[in-house]
Amino acid sequence: MEFHVMVGHLFRRTHQVATAVFFEEMNRQGVDITPFQYAALSAIQLNPGADQASVAAWTACDRATIGGVLDRLVEKGYVSRKVSEKDRRARVLHLTESGENVLTEAQKATLRTQKILTEGMSDAETETLTRLLLHVLENDPR
Repeated sequence: MEFHVMVGHLFRRTHQVATAVFFEEMNRQGVDITPFQYAALSAIQLNPGADQASVAAWTACDRATIGGVLDRLVEKGYVSRKVSEKDRRARVLHLTESGENVLTEAQKATLRTQKILTEGMSDAETETLTRLLLHVLENDPR
């Protein structure tokens, strides 16, 4: 089988396209965040007061990487990190007002990204693609 039609190669190329479209749409919206930062902001919005380990799990990101992502979001003023009242060793995370605002703008750009990536597909095809990608992820042996 030729490499350019192998599933792994197609995943790599699809990731490249998706990332490029994501950045183009974020730039168009005037938002300066990465896909990982978007995922972290979204996870914190859905789970205010979550700790870093939980955000890492929800975003499928290792703890070391999410630490750097969160550091940058705190530096940008999008996330606050405070010592947990329940466990002094843990840090709880909340979106700041600025974080809420940037996430609202990023969500608009992300919706456009999804439309661009599935352009020319029917709703049924998009649902099938989503289901198949989820199936691949469910089979992750790690």
